[in-house]
Amino acid sequence: MATFLGINFFALFGQLLIGLINGSFYALLSLGLAIIFGLLRIINFAQGAMYMLGAFVALLGFKYIGMNYWVALLIVPIVVGVIGVLIQRFLIRPIANEDHLYSLLLTFGLALMIQGLFTHWFGSSGQSYPVPDALKGGVRLPFMYLPNYRAWIIVVSVLVCFSTWWMIEKTKLGVYLRAGTENPQLLQAFGINVPLIVTLTFGFGVGLAGFAGVMAAPVYSVSPDMGSNILIIVFAIVVIGGMGSIGGAILTGLGMGVVEGLTKYFYPEASATVIFLVMVIVLLIKPSGLFGKNA
Repeated sequence: MATFLGINFFALFGQLLIGLINGSFYALLSLGLAIIFGLLRIINFAQGAMYMLGAFVALLGFKYIGMNYWVALLIVPIVVGVIGVLIQRFLIRPIANEDHLYSLLLTFGLALMIQGLFTHWFGSSGQSYPVPDALKGGVRLPFMYLPNYRAWIIVVSVLVCFSTWWMIEKTKLGVYLRAGTENPQLLQAFGINVPLIVTLTFGFGVGLAGFAGVMAAPVYSVSPDMGSNILIIVFAIVVIGGMGSIGGAILTGLGMGVVEGLTKYFYPEASATVIFLVMVIVLLIKPSGLFGKNA
């Protein structure tokens, strides 16, 4: 029975699926932001541009050198991560001791430059990227049709997010990362190269955005605007979860995707603003965010 008590379950589960897919990308991008801010205290407004760059590198690699999706999924995050390393080393490190506002303005300006260059080179219209053959088709479930690639996005995003959380919270590497933030001089005294850790951490956070860009390319239109369109939502999610909270970024990203999907079904007019409404409510009740720690 597709309809019960006036609820069309085909439409409802379809919107929930879309919400979970959006939430998967929200989680990946907000995780990268949370790592960069939580461990490095850098507000990276170029995260959306790195997401767009990941999608474009995958698209151009496919068009000009025949790089398939699986290779792109491995290579593109490394390429984008290396770009992040260069940004941190040559642009952000010189102002590392200044107010956080300087890095915010720098990355914001960098994002505008990258978006402007890609708009000039490729125009503002979107381009399509093919779904890999192995993930074409789908499965017919009782209340919905589940495309294989959509299911792949959700599963892989959750695995990547929680693997990253485990690495940061439960391993010795994570201990070094947190110690490098809290007391870099002490860690340096034990022979740990703190500047290198900082640079690689920034590159890893940016690489997550590149990974999300490759995952998004077969679903969304690849365009220079795709990063700026999602960035404000992702920042709102980071604020809701708590600035710098790794687990909060993951859970809030996935949760807000579901909330957005439910809103699209029950009250479509509010779907574009529901995340910001939640952000306002959370800030009024708990300014540090749902999973953040009070200063």
